[in-house]
Amino acid sequence: MNHSRKVDQDDIVRARNVLLASGRRTPREEVDAYRVLAQVGPAAYLPLLARALQRLSYDTGSGRKHASALALSEEAVAVARSIDAAEPARADVLYRALDACQRELYDMGRGAEGLMMRAEMVGIGRAQAELSGVPSVRGLREWAAGLSDAGRYAEAADVMTELVAAVLPDGPCGGALAWSLLDWIAALHDAGRSAETLAAFETLVSMEAAEAANDRSSMLCHLYALVGYARMLDTHGRGEQASLVRHEALTLLTRLADTGERNIWSAYQSSFWGGAFSGAERDRPAPDGPRPPSGAAPMHWSNDAKRRRSGSLHALREEVDTLAPRAAEDPDRHLAELVRLHHVLTVRSAVHGEWRTHRFTEHMRSLFDDGVSLARRLYRHDPAEGARALARILIDRSTFHAAARDLGPALDDFRQALRHLGEEAG
Repeated sequence: MNHSRKVDQDDIVRARNVLLASGRRTPREEVDAYRVLAQVGPAAYLPLLARALQRLSYDTGSGRKHASALALSEEAVAVARSIDAAEPARADVLYRALDACQRELYDMGRGAEGLMMRAEMVGIGRAQAELSGVPSVRGLREWAAGLSDAGRYAEAADVMTELVAAVLPDGPCGGALAWSLLDWIAALHDAGRSAETLAAFETLVSMEAAEAANDRSSMLCHLYALVGYARMLDTHGRGEQASLVRHEALTLLTRLADTGERNIWSAYQSSFWGGAFSGAERDRPAPDGPRPPSGAAPMHWSNDAKRRRSGSLHALREEVDTLAPRAAEDPDRHLAELVRLHHVLTVRSAVHGEWRTHRFTEHMRSLFDDGVSLARRLYRHDPAEGARALARILIDRSTFHAAARDLGPALDDFRQALRHLGEEAG
């Protein structure tokens, strides 16, 4: 931005009058005024212009974006970059401008450019952390999510490991650490680091157990952590340990069915169920191109990622509908694959919807019930292969019932699952 050109004095007066007027000014009027004044007083007005551009790009009152939101966000970044490097406020102004702009880029499907901005945000965060002596670096979570979205799983795992190492000593922090641990677990798993994945899951389980025991968190969150841990142990060939964890989950679920939660908690545990449940989908290769970052709650996905995930759900539904008649005609060839595909559809639908409406809950109930019916068909057709598939899907439906507060049916499903696994309590 050129601050040296001569500015008309009338323009300066009008701009100052807009800002000093007692009536409410529009975001556009504010931006126009700061554009003029930034040319004569850059130190004072460039930070204000950058923030005004961000406000203009998105109207928080109406929840609507400006038609030129990306252009306005890019201008805000350019303005923030033009602030003198010696100005103390420059780093914060630039970080916020980059953050807003990268979201616009991701929403428009321009993830590579958005990722570059996230990298710059981390650079700012590292410099600030070094100056302040604070171990936590701003921007690491967004950077890791972007790396995961781009399929750079090893790098994402390293970044999440750094983030967790910084925040773990501060403790649960009202649930914030649990989400970081879920993201970390997903990143480690995607990177193929099995030993670290299991160790991270054990950390989550231990923390949720302690929080529930001290009435600082929901017992249901402890249950979901146990179920997810057992699933991950099975995935990595630790069947005996997985069985022990499932029995621990059964004990907790039995207690919940008898007494319910000790306290009334917010709906956050349903979102926690969605985050933990996303690990149920581990046997389907990732689609080509970017995808939502593993472990991240849908509320943190870009609009483009949500659109892509919604499209994948439609495609999966078509696959399931196409395969269903083939499975009826030739179950030897198609029934097991139908059960698997339907399970993937159920998991993705549950994570994508994240418990927003009663209608969604009813839709998910139907999907879970259909999945159990398909798995029972497979079990009758091929008991050896069907038993484990049916147990897995029953456990998934059990956690769904628990999240919907139907604890009796949740317990029934879990007990049935253990019987099919040969793990009945003695």
